[in-house]
Amino acid sequence: MKVIGLTGSIGMGKSTAAKMLAEMGVPVHDADATVHELLAPGGAAVAPVAKLCPGALATSDKGEAYIDRKVLGPLFFENPGLKQQGEDILFPLVRQSSDDFVAEKKAAGCKLVALDIPLLFEVGRDKDVDVTICVTAPKEVQKARVMARGTSEERFEQVLAAQMPDAEKRKRATFVVETDKGLEDTRRQLKAIVDRFKNPPRPKICL
Repeated sequence: MKVIGLTGSIGMGKSTAAKMLAEMGVPVHDADATVHELLAPGGAAVAPVAKLCPGALATSDKGEAYIDRKVLGPLFFENPGLKQQGEDILFPLVRQSSDDFVAEKKAAGCKLVALDIPLLFEVGRDKDVDVTICVTAPKEVQKARVMARGTSEERFEQVLAAQMPDAEKRKRATFVVETDKGLEDTRRQLKAIVDRFKNPPRPKICL
């Protein structure tokens, strides 16, 4: 089984690419979604993160404790030391979740799976996969997409500063998928990669 590491900076189209891979039959583990689950009611990270950042602790309508990510995010960005401590709590839990996912899919006989990891290169998770895909787009397209979500320019720049530059990600990636030419073009690029691993060419037999 081959494991793809999917990454890309904010606004580059990574979530769209992950959805397309899933539609092509590639099981995808979403690191961001896992973090959301860990911080939601009943999540394994609620108690340790609440201890670290009491101000981010909230209570649901059902009286269940959870971490308010809208509060936690600014706290992390304003305090790099606090952010590092938070990552020390969350990252091992996310890694365990993805390891379990890969093991489960391998046991099920899957030929190809993908790990959607925003900080793939930053945290060294590229060493855990066979190939990497970096989704990219011109800076002006990236910024326009993020601004359309209602994100402030200040927050956009904060996120960019916390991530590896797009040029470096493209340089390190096995495959680069450009997402600024429409959905069908993005899908075509991804399908070519998937087909390469799902249906590898047969070796020639010399007689």
